[in-house]
Amino acid sequence: MQNRGMDIMQALMNFLQSLQGSPAYALLFGLLVGSGFGLPVNEDILLLGAAALTFKGVMDPLPLVAVAWLGILIADTLIFHWGHRFGARLLAHRLFARLLPPARLAAMQAAMLRYGPAYIFAARFMPGLRTALYFAAGSLKMPYRYQLVFDGAAACVEVPLLVYGVRYVGGRWEEILGFVERFSAFLVPGIVLMLLGVWLFRAVR
Repeated sequence: MQNRGMDIMQALMNFLQSLQGSPAYALLFGLLVGSGFGLPVNEDILLLGAAALTFKGVMDPLPLVAVAWLGILIADTLIFHWGHRFGARLLAHRLFARLLPPARLAAMQAAMLRYGPAYIFAARFMPGLRTALYFAAGSLKMPYRYQLVFDGAAACVEVPLLVYGVRYVGGRWEEILGFVERFSAFLVPGIVLMLLGVWLFRAVR
């Protein structure tokens, strides 16, 4: 399944590279928004690849940041909306129950209740967990403004860092992309452990 997802991503990146200007921005926006409807798109890899295409003149950095920020915010808010609108009822369908088991949803809800809406900000930096966390936040009937404010602020940090980070390293972007693809499974636990360490440090103090 993972190999198939990577094949789809590679095909999408090849098609994106064949475009220029407005069509490229439109495709990127559509792919990011589509992830909110369940499209198997890895946002981080997509953004890294799109940033690399700025070297080839396919897109410009500043418009790319704006389009990506808006697409990400809409996609995340859609996921939040599905949780807000349907909650655990949506997980009664076996397809969705497989993607997000009830026990995992309960754990995500507990995390949201424990740390509050600011946890939405941290969720943006947790690839592999962010979808479940946004759904959990919505299922708790958190106000939409929390999602828009905290997720929007996090995306304001993440997107420019990804885009201009790729431009900073220049020709080494392919190495970074390969690293993300290879070790994405380890990045999430690392981020979680880091957040846990910060929380423990504050609790001890």
